[in-house]
Amino acid sequence: MAAAVAIDLSRLSRRGRLALSDLDDSKRLSAARRDALADVLWLHADQIVVLSASSATIDRDGLHVTNLRLMRDALSRLQPRPDVALVDGFALGADAPDHRRVIGGDRKSACIAAASVVAKTTRDRLMTGPAAAAYPEFGFDAHVGYATPDHQLALREGGLSPLHRRSFQSVAYPSLQLFDSATASSSAPGS
Repeated sequence: MAAAVAIDLSRLSRRGRLALSDLDDSKRLSAARRDALADVLWLHADQIVVLSASSATIDRDGLHVTNLRLMRDALSRLQPRPDVALVDGFALGADAPDHRRVIGGDRKSACIAAASVVAKTTRDRLMTGPAAAAYPEFGFDAHVGYATPDHQLALREGGLSPLHRRSFQSVAYPSLQLFDSATASSSAPGS
């Protein structure tokens, strides 16, 4: 999941600024605060683009390559293009729209933090809604796909769902023996 959020701070109302004042890296916010901020962003942002990739695409292309492509495509879909496009951490390549990479950007830039919040809440809402309904045996509504004991048990008992990446060898699942080790090592994040 990747998002691009355009906010014209000069046009943002005082109420909008106040509502977004504690915008931060999505990982540093509680789920309730992320959800509230996401709702505010959908009301006040000038543009929001959210894109996702399937587990099969990530398995085929690798997580890092897929993430860069999603970020490039999300920025490309902002119309009109913002004067300055900031990206969290990574240069997106010569074929990407003009952008500046900001290391730790989700803590330094309102737009990058906003994109982080929108991407995370969209993913979580998909996991607790449609994914949980389609695969109730995995309990996605409780853990949104993270490595909880209940999720590990569901994987041991039922194997992988179509939503699980086959190339993902997590330290959280070392004993499950569910993943092809050749695929996992060749498609590790960053490859």
